[in-house]
Order: sequence, then structure tokens, then C-alpha cells
Amino acid sequence: MSKSNDKKFDVCIVGSCNVDLISYVDRTPKIGETIEGNKFEKGFGGKGANQCVQAAKLGGKVAMISKLGDDVFGKEYLDNLKKLGINTDHVGITKEAATGVAPIIVDKEGRNSIIVILGANLLLNENDIEKAEDIIRQSKVVVCQLEIRQETVLKTFEIARKHSVLSILNPAPMSEKLNRNLLSAADVICPNQTEAEVLCDFTVETIDDAKKACKKLLELGSRIAIITMGDQGAVISNEDGQYEHVEIEKSSSVCDSTGAGDSFVGTLALLMAREEKLSLKEQVKRACRVASQSVEKKGTQTSYPTKDELRFNLFE
Repeated sequence: MSKSNDKKFDVCIVGSCNVDLISYVDRTPKIGETIEGNKFEKGFGGKGANQCVQAAKLGGKVAMISKLGDDVFGKEYLDNLKKLGINTDHVGITKEAATGVAPIIVDKEGRNSIIVILGANLLLNENDIEKAEDIIRQSKVVVCQLEIRQETVLKTFEIARKHSVLSILNPAPMSEKLNRNLLSAADVICPNQTEAEVLCDFTVETIDDAKKACKKLLELGSRIAIITMGDQGAVISNEDGQYEHVEIEKSSSVCDSTGAGDSFVGTLALLMAREEKLSLKEQVKRACRVASQSVEKKGTQTSYPTKDELRFNLFE
């Protein structure tokens, strides 16, 4: 790894910004059915920005590389990132497409259904990443997801590796057309159990299934694999070929699970940047605890705890 003392940023996120359009309902409507909802809210989302915001709210020095539309949503989004102290030097604005949006339905159990219209996110290209090389070089950890073009993700990881910057791939949303080279281009792969099933081509329901999936991900070229398993915690495999189950305390009051996976990834990236001496298992355990706390409040980024709101000491 490159020396940490020449690093300006803990985490650089290359990914999506979407405006969440959230409808709260008793139940999800059937096809062709109109139902009355209980409440509507607009929020800031997108997997990339969510992860970025969680790392920033926990006190991380964070940079965002993304693309917004030249519209009201885009302007509001840029202001939101700046207010949180996130570096936005490489958040581009385009007239070619609208800012990404995500209509979300949340039922009374807190379960969600989401449609994502990526818009401007898909215009973030390799050229934009090359222009942002300096930001990537000055970061300890770089993270990508799959709400931007896969070629853009590959270029990001190529630059990260050139400068010995730790890279994390969160393969979400999962695509059947995933470029398998991404698995070896990133240092760490962090899917949830559904995404792991697509990657590995077998069912991942139990902890043993997840351990087999970790083994398969390492065979496919990943160096470290972390599979999140909802309220079962996570399963990890490190470079020594050890497979471990990280158990978590279940949250007693689930209100809204939207964005919990991104809370986990953003926290994990920050811990990997700041707390290199911690074991992978401890880093994952702490990231799970932050994500568990995030489901207790409504919304996405608004539900993410700050460092002061955490019920435990994240950095020690």
C-alpha cells in the first residue's frame, strides 16, 4: 500500500447519485391496482453517494466522483454533498441526461421495492476518471458499485492499482452481464447474499452456503470476499483462506431498511482506511453495527448515524 501520510482522503467513492422518491404504504400494490399511500418524501440516494455520505457522517475525509443532470435535482444534490463536507471537484454536470431518480415503495414492515432510472450516472465515463486520477491517488480506499458503466469501474480500479490504493467492489445492483474481470480488478468484493448467488451460480441461504460462495469468489479472482447476510450478519474470507461468520445483534426496531447495505459499505471503507490494525472480522462487525442502527430511522441518507449518534465507539 502507498504511504498513508501522503493521503488527503480516507475514501473516494466513484458511483451514482439518485434522488429517492419515497412512498410509504401499508402494502405494495398488485399489478393494475391503485392504492392510497400514507406519506411521500423526497430524499438523496444512489448507492455511490449513500456510501460516501455514511463515511462522511462518521467523520471521514471523503471525495465523490459522479455525474448529475443540469436540473433542479442535480443542483439540490450538489448542495447536499457540499453541506456534508464532501469533496465535489469531480462531480460533473451534464445537459445530456437528467439526474438519476429512484421511485421507492416502503411497506409497513419496512420492506422496500425500488425502480432506478440512472440517467446522468451512465454518462460518467473513463475520461472523467482519468481527469480525477489525482483524487484517486490521494485516497486510502476507493469504492465502486454497478449503477455506473462497468468500463468506468474498470478504469477506476486500474488507476487505484497503479497507485496502490485499496479498492472495494460492491456489485450492486447485480447484472447477469457482469464483466468478470471486475472480480480480479478489485482487492475486496462485497456482495449481499442475492448478488453472491448470481456471481456464484448457486443458492446462498445459509452460513455454510455463504462460506462456499466466498471460496468461489476467491477462485474467480477476488483477494478478499465479504458477503452480507442481512440479520444473519456477514461471512468473510481473507487472503489466508480463512472463512468466518460475523454474527450481529439484531436491531429491535426495524423501521426502514432502505440504504442499509450502503451504510455498511461506507462504514467498512472508512474503517479499512482509518483502522488498518483492526482484523477484517472486527472491521466487518463494526460496519454491521452501524448499518443495524441505520434501519431504525426512516429514509436513506437521513437515517445514517453520525459518529456522535453511534451507541459504541467506532474508532478505538
